[in-house]
This record gives sequence, structure tokens and C-alpha cells, in this order.
Amino acid sequence: MVIYPIISNKNVAPEVDPNPGEKLIDEEDCAENRLGNGILSLTNQRLMFEKTEGQLATLSKKVGKLLLDIPLNRIKAVKSEGIILTKVVIITADADYKFSVLSSGKWTKEIRHQVEMFLKKD
Repeated sequence: MVIYPIISNKNVAPEVDPNPGEKLIDEEDCAENRLGNGILSLTNQRLMFEKTEGQLATLSKKVGKLLLDIPLNRIKAVKSEGIILTKVVIITADADYKFSVLSSGKWTKEIRHQVEMFLKKD
């Protein structure tokens, strides 16, 4: 899911079928320990990770398969870890995911906020 520019109307990209009322909150190129490089996207309903493959010769990046699609109500905990190389850690009932993002504190705070808002709606 590539959504450019993020300051547009913040709707989910057409490559991923949006749910009714779904809005993009944040997205960033990042890496996950086991899944590799990709794009982490947070909406007001779910957290997604899409694999990317880059070509150094042309400096281009291709978005691949959607590897994670986690509804916010399945996120059990979120935390930030590390001092210099920080990661945002997502804990679900099935697995833990560690994403290397530029501002793990910002991501942690925003994911917690979106989970809280999502659970209030139910």
C-alpha cells in the first residue's frame, strides 16, 4: 500500500481494500526483524505491513505482498525498545513484531491511541 502524499485526504490506498470509514493515520518505510523491509501503515482500524523490494541500480522500490493485516482489537500491547536503534514492538496473541522506525516513541503513542479509540467504538 503506497499512499502518496500522506497529507492528502488520508484515505487508504486502493491497492488495499479499505473498510467503511477507514482512514490512514501514518505510514513509513521500515524493517521488521523476520519479515524484512517494507511499509508499515497504521489506519484507524488496523496495522498493515507490505513487503518492498528495491533496486539499487535504478533507485526504485516496488511494493509487494501484504504480509500483515492486524485489526487493532487484536493488538494486546505496544512498546518501544532500544536506545540508539529503536523499534516499536507490537504484541498480539499469535506473535510479536519488531519494526525499526524513525520515531518508535511516536509510533507507540499513536498505535496505543488508535487501539484505544477503536475499542471505544465497539
